[in-house]
Amino acid sequence: MMKLVFSAPGMSCGHCKARVEKALAAAGFKDGVQVNLDDKTVTVESNGSAEKLAAIITDAGYPATLI
Repeated sequence: MMKLVFSAPGMSCGHCKARVEKALAAAGFKDGVQVNLDDKTVTVESNGSAEKLAAIITDAGYPATLI
């Protein structure tokens, strides 16, 4: 498994965190997800494609860039 960290500006509250976690869980990424509102990052431990994960986060409303 790889640890992928994405910058996701715009996240500011618990609702934002829940929205990203829900979107990732719906796509099968339930474990190994950490959303940090202070740093505005999303960390996913996965063998999934970085592009796919970024698209899921972006579709949830937060433009995601791998860092």
